[in-house]
Amino acid sequence: MELPEFAPGLSARVELTVTDADTAQSLGSGDVPVLGTPRVLALAETATVAATARQLPGGVTTVGSRAEIEHRAPTLVGRRVTAQATLTKVDGRKLLFEVAVHDGETLVAEVRIERVVLDRQQFIARALGD
Repeated sequence: MELPEFAPGLSARVELTVTDADTAQSLGSGDVPVLGTPRVLALAETATVAATARQLPGGVTTVGSRAEIEHRAPTLVGRRVTAQATLTKVDGRKLLFEVAVHDGETLVAEVRIERVVLDRQQFIARALGD
């Protein structure tokens, strides 16, 4: 597998309008009706996938391998949050991202995500035990 070329600075932005399904109550991560930490992480990962998608050749993908999250502020249902992912380091097949999640001007979360570039079919075969 030939590795695609990724350069630090690569970025993407995604948005989410918070619904009841996104709350800590609904996700089982707490008992409050605000944006749940698991949904913040999923949104951050979506932004990292979007950042790399245009440069991945057929048969190649990335998978999340490590994440660290600082969930700093609550977000109410109905609010729109944005996640801005920026590739900060490339280490062979490892891609390191910093993601900032905002509700307007408020910093909701800072997330560090590591993704690994790999062959999609080999990965699926390994998961199936082939």
